[in-house]
Amino acid sequence: MESKKRIVVVGGSAAGPKAASKARRIDEFAEVTIIQKDPELSMASCGYPYYVGGFFDNRNQLLSTPTGVVRDQKFYLSAKGIRAMVSTEATSINTDKKIIETQNIITGEKEHVPYDKLILATGATPNMPPIEGVNLDGITTLQSMKDADYLRNIRDEKKIRKAVIIGGGLIGIETAEALHLAGIDITVIELLPQLLTFLDYGMAKLVENYVRSKTNVITGNGVAKFIGENGKLTAVKLQNGTEIPCELAVIAIGVRPNVKLAKDAGLNIGQLGGIEVDEYMQTSNSDIYAVGDCVELTNLVFNQKVLAPYGDLANLEGRVAGENAVLGNSVKFKGTIQTGICKVFDYNVGATGLSEDRAKKLGIKVETVINASPDKPGFMDGKLLVSKLIVDDETCQILGAQCVGPGDVSKQIAIWAMAIQAKMCVEDMINADLPYAPPFSLAIDHSIATAHIMQNKRKKRFDGICAHDLKQMIDNKEDVFLLDLRGYDEFEQMRLGMGETLIPLGQLRTRLNELPEDKNKLIVTFCKISLRGYEGALVLKANGYTNVKVLEGGLAAWYYEREK
Repeated sequence: MESKKRIVVVGGSAAGPKAASKARRIDEFAEVTIIQKDPELSMASCGYPYYVGGFFDNRNQLLSTPTGVVRDQKFYLSAKGIRAMVSTEATSINTDKKIIETQNIITGEKEHVPYDKLILATGATPNMPPIEGVNLDGITTLQSMKDADYLRNIRDEKKIRKAVIIGGGLIGIETAEALHLAGIDITVIELLPQLLTFLDYGMAKLVENYVRSKTNVITGNGVAKFIGENGKLTAVKLQNGTEIPCELAVIAIGVRPNVKLAKDAGLNIGQLGGIEVDEYMQTSNSDIYAVGDCVELTNLVFNQKVLAPYGDLANLEGRVAGENAVLGNSVKFKGTIQTGICKVFDYNVGATGLSEDRAKKLGIKVETVINASPDKPGFMDGKLLVSKLIVDDETCQILGAQCVGPGDVSKQIAIWAMAIQAKMCVEDMINADLPYAPPFSLAIDHSIATAHIMQNKRKKRFDGICAHDLKQMIDNKEDVFLLDLRGYDEFEQMRLGMGETLIPLGQLRTRLNELPEDKNKLIVTFCKISLRGYEGALVLKANGYTNVKVLEGGLAAWYYEREK
């Protein structure tokens, strides 16, 4: 009789339990073991900020199946036949003898666990700045259930009034919202010039403007020192000398792969610091796989290694590794296009594929457009979306997309993510058959309209200019004629306030005499979202004006100050 296969998984958050469960489903008789350093298993770590923010109160929901059963040791043993060793650290791997040495961090008890196939899901460790005072009481991260419990208690006790979030990435912004909902005065500090660096600058500034309506935001400045009294945090000192009083600081400046166990075992570590794996999730040792935040993946858009610590990818990788550990290398995880989305108060932010900034650094020539329009009709309470589409300048293949706003960003990013993975071009999207009904979409979906704008740009029917370039022209006092094509009421409510001329679109054809006599002079047309801007530009071109540009996204995508 063939001996039972011994499959051991190190790490019990997302990727590890998925790998163990997949292995069990394929081989009912395998001995499957999970070694988990934390006391909890299969934690929905992406839900931590929402637990802290009070979106739900039952802590066990972070640890439960869709039907509400807590995934603890008993659950894994009874429901899945998997041995789960919690509060247990894997301290070393003997790859010759295929044995893992473990130690219970509570009792100190040691155990040797043999394996035939090993799956490492050791996750990532929060980056901590090497700054004076970083160990003061009141400084934390949001990486573990322990961290979530700590911040939730702060929320519930309502004793802290001021907090600083260090880092303007996904976790930082989500934590800012959670603590803001607790009535805490929040200051977000980001060393770089923008929040959410996976977005291009202009898109990030739209989000930042919204965040500033809820919390304080400081960009382009870092933390120099944590100040405390009697071991407790009292203030944060910035690099420019400013001191911000606070009782709490949450450090959210990214994570690094936790690879010590793998490195000590002689596994190859990549240049980015993650474990090297192939498309089967197999490491440099044929009996060891690795999954989740500890590995490097291939970006499928530009074919380079990246770190992609996303919960959904961790689950997908774990599924692949679990099957291959049982059956041999039969299924693949080819890589990622780094699709992400987050909730920013009542704003939504998503991106997929390549950004324009990343393309420039890689030497890839791209074309971009910005589209501002609602996600569904106004009579169905449509909400604004601002999207940026990035395509290959030569082939028009879709390389990336970003979308922000209070509307349904998730749908848009999902559409573009599939288009990128399918290597679709803009021409493939212009007549896409997507579901339509007024409660869900415009008759021409926002994504298709974005593709239409790109098509018009490629066919030289649309000549766009972004907010940054126009503002630079204005600041440089270049000779630009700004033409606002909105109505009088709209103009009174809000305007650029930069010397623009107002001619409502419906009056344009009869008021051409009010435009510059020189038909070669640069004219920039716009409206709220620049649909009227585009139509007005066509009227001008038909009447002999040769240098007409449309402000892409209109006033909705203008992230600089304007008159109200």
